[in-house]
Amino acid sequence: MNRNNEMAAKMLSVAPDSEQPLEPITSGSIPQYTDDFEVMDREKVIEIFGESYSAEMIEWLSTPNDFHTVSLNQLYDTVYKPKAQIVDNLLYAGVYLFAGAPKIGKSFFMAQLGYHVSRGLPIWDYMTHQGSVLYLALEDDYSRLQKRLSKMFGTEGSENLLFATKAKVLKSGLMEQLEGFISERKDTKLIIIDTLQRIRELGAEKFNYANDYEVVLQLKQFADLHNICILLVHHTRKQGADDCFDTISGTNGLLGAADGAFVMQKAKRTDNNAVMDIVGRDQQDQRLHLCFDRERCVWQLIEADTELWKEPPNPLIEAIATLVSSESPIWSGSATELLEWLPALEIQPNILSRKLNVEADRLWNEYGIRYENWRTHYGKVIKLTLSV
Repeated sequence: MNRNNEMAAKMLSVAPDSEQPLEPITSGSIPQYTDDFEVMDREKVIEIFGESYSAEMIEWLSTPNDFHTVSLNQLYDTVYKPKAQIVDNLLYAGVYLFAGAPKIGKSFFMAQLGYHVSRGLPIWDYMTHQGSVLYLALEDDYSRLQKRLSKMFGTEGSENLLFATKAKVLKSGLMEQLEGFISERKDTKLIIIDTLQRIRELGAEKFNYANDYEVVLQLKQFADLHNICILLVHHTRKQGADDCFDTISGTNGLLGAADGAFVMQKAKRTDNNAVMDIVGRDQQDQRLHLCFDRERCVWQLIEADTELWKEPPNPLIEAIATLVSSESPIWSGSATELLEWLPALEIQPNILSRKLNVEADRLWNEYGIRYENWRTHYGKVIKLTLSV
């Protein structure tokens, strides 16, 4: 039996109703975003955490006041949905702050970023992952946006870049508006909120750490649920600090709840040059030196202070990438059967599964290969699918 026929035979041996769905399944209801995720249906849990982890999550959701622990073995034996990359090595799914002094050029960069992601165009040396972008330009009007964007990009449009100049505040309808947008634009990658202050309650309680943390946490729950990025444009305070991230206006609760932050600074307001510092949970710390092109109103990258560290080659990942190719884009079978196709690897089947669980995000982000596993009456099945 040749390789393609043998692969097809192995795939047919798997019961189709046992496979985890690849596309999101929603109930159509709008979840309430609170501190403990009060509402989340089983299909959404499976979509986020995978079939093998759904039972634990459903148990936790039904009794949120109890501890539901996961052992180290359970962690290793579970495959988690990879965190989406929006811009490689720069922006990932989650909530990020983008802070800078007023009128420093933040909105120009937001438009530049949104345009590039919506069209799948690289921004400087960073590759983007194309998808719909919602830009809540809450301090602008459509006339100003038209003039700004035509100066930046000419008349080359994008159906995937959508704007709104008005939105409800966080506790009075914004989450429902965002949910409605996501339900219609399932390919959404990025939501830009310019600015954070415009979605906070007017006359709310005095801002403190707890309130700042809660504001970002609600948005983070939404971003994590849908595996998208929410970028919050915010201001820095006038008083300087040794650490530029300490200049972000408000308390440390904002950065504490966020997945990362960008801080843009100029030595003088009239300068064309700026420095952008970047910190986050899922990317390396960076400092980028930028220059504003006043003729085109776009930011150009001059240089990066830090050279990005690259993970060393992984023999397992590279072998999988060779096995699953455009000629044979799908493979399905057991760990033992997979090792038959990878004779150079001296590894036990159970260890192979655990290593693939850990490296699922790298396999997806670097090679576009989706890794899944699930249990049947005949044992655990592995499926590898090359994204087209």
